[in-house]
Amino acid sequence: MSAYHLPGDPPVPLILRRSARAKRISLRISALDGRVTLTLPKRLAAREALDFAAEKEAWIRDHLARHPVPVAVGFGSILPVEGVPRRIVPGSARGVKLAEDTVAIGGSNPAKSLQRYLKELARDRLAERSDHYAAQVGRDYAKLSLRDTRSRWGSCSSAGTLMYSWRLILAPREVLSYVAAHEVAHLVEMNHSADFWAVVARLYGDSTAPRRWLRQEGGGLHRYRFEPV
Repeated sequence: MSAYHLPGDPPVPLILRRSARAKRISLRISALDGRVTLTLPKRLAAREALDFAAEKEAWIRDHLARHPVPVAVGFGSILPVEGVPRRIVPGSARGVKLAEDTVAIGGSNPAKSLQRYLKELARDRLAERSDHYAAQVGRDYAKLSLRDTRSRWGSCSSAGTLMYSWRLILAPREVLSYVAAHEVAHLVEMNHSADFWAVVARLYGDSTAPRRWLRQEGGGLHRYRFEPV
């Protein structure tokens, strides 16, 4: 997989992906973070894919205009932590210190330090909520893992493994709690039947608000980039 750019103001990052199954060039823009991916046949020259993107430039830019602008995480940028916008500022000591409206980070690589901190905080919050809800239904889960998933906020395997997106720590606390209740409910009902939603309601209550938040605002959590585009 290689990265290129569509020239212009601003340049548009392009990801070229080769596939032995592809018979023609296809273009996809992620609904979550606006990443532009060109899939092309294995032996097709990259230049042809870039020319194809150039022909579609107006469509690509129009589509991207509807997406949240990516935010490079660093000193001076604002990042929501547990749903609260906080400005990232230099810290006087090593590590990360979370305050009411700031995140103070020591060292010269704030993005890396902050991402590590957020993942640890997400694990703590999700483990606490998962333990709480699992106790209520009288079921144990096998293990808990975190990923940076783009297609789902969480999952529960038939073996009882819970998986969550660590970016849930950027969302309001009630949203993280709802997702934990949703996945733990799958320990009881491995489906989305009426019985499943009854378990969710018993664990969390009315989930209308957090579900709406995820539909309307969840995609924006992927705009925050902790590595160079």
